[in-house]
Formats: sequence, structure tokens, C-alpha cells
Amino acid sequence: MLDALEVVTTVVVGLMVGVEFSVAFIFNRILDALPEDAGQLGHAHGGRMLGTLMPYWYIGSVVLSAAWAVAGRHHHGAGLVVAAAVLLIVSVVMSLLLLVPINNRNRTWTPETRPADWAEQLHRWNRYHYVRVAVIVAAFTLLAAALV
Repeated sequence: MLDALEVVTTVVVGLMVGVEFSVAFIFNRILDALPEDAGQLGHAHGGRMLGTLMPYWYIGSVVLSAAWAVAGRHHHGAGLVVAAAVLLIVSVVMSLLLLVPINNRNRTWTPETRPADWAEQLHRWNRYHYVRVAVIVAAFTLLAAALV
């Protein structure tokens, strides 16, 4: 049973890292290259879509890694799993304090209703997101290392 939990946790966190990495380094660059209104509308749609899904994915990753840490507490690599769980908790706290407030505003913007500093707010979100991606990549790396 522990083996299955280890694999499921690693895959779930790994997929989350892949999505967030793609947002940071691929999708945002594509949206930013579109004409102003199209790019802003794309960011708003992405904020609605991923803003609905990601809370479950982040919390699920924390729960899975915590379950692995508890179930595997007497096994090799337990400290790595605990460290990964802590990093995932940090990513959730970062999300709630820094990224979600900006995303909640962004997801409602249209070309007619967006504030004058909308681009600066999106750039701020991106800076925070880069840090969050680094945190979850580190967590994923620790989980992968705990497997071996």
C-alpha cells in the first residue's frame, strides 16, 4: 500500500509541477505575445479555469505527501517526504497570500473593466508564480529522491 501511495503522490505532484511550469514559461509567453485585448482575455480565462482546479490539486498534493510522511515514517527517505510536504504547504500559503488575490481580480477583467495597472499586476503575479514553481519543483525533487 505504501508503494502505491508513493507512486500516486509523486505522479500527482509531478503533473502539477508540469502544469505550473508550462503556465510560467510557455502559456504566459504565448498570451503576452497576443494583441493586448486578446492576451488579457486569455489571462482572465486561464485564471478562471486554473483558479478553479488548482486549489484541489495543491491541497491534494499536501494531503498525499502528508499521508506518505505518516505511513512511511519508519522507512528510508521519510525526512525527504516531510521536507517536501513542508514545501508544498509553503506553496499553498504563498498562493493564498500572494497569487490568489491577484488572480481573483484578473479573472473578472475585460478590456472595458480592467484597471490601468492590469499589466503590472499580471507581471507581479508572474514573479510570485516563478518563486512558487521553484518551491514545488524542489518538493517534487525531494519526493523523487525519497523513492530511491
